[in-house]
Amino acid sequence: MAGVTFYDEVGGHETFARLVREFYRGVAGDAPLREMYPEEDLGPAEERLLLFLEQYWGGPTTYSQQRGHPRLRMRHMPFAVTPEQRDRWLLHMMAAVDTLDLDESHDLVLRDYLTRAAYSMVNSLDGTAPGGH
Repeated sequence: MAGVTFYDEVGGHETFARLVREFYRGVAGDAPLREMYPEEDLGPAEERLLLFLEQYWGGPTTYSQQRGHPRLRMRHMPFAVTPEQRDRWLLHMMAAVDTLDLDESHDLVLRDYLTRAAYSMVNSLDGTAPGGH
């Protein structure tokens, strides 16, 4: 069927909203990872991630309409993203994926993307943000 996206195949908005909600539930209880989120309320970060993932996987293009091109590495540059933080991020994200009960092929594709994205965000080995901040 032409035009059916990964977003549609896995259940659309509800699936991605559950993924992001579960992920941020984990982040909220992980003090070292939570420090990476400067806003007191995780709600805005949750909304941005939801919109980004929906757009990336073929859903609405609201993210680009509101924020422009994703430029993930640039947007994360102000923050020192260490291998430890990457691993904490992945721990919570993979636990969130576990709650989705996707079929094996969709599950593998989603986990592969999230893992590669997390590894690509690492920009510091010592906790110093790029540019020495």
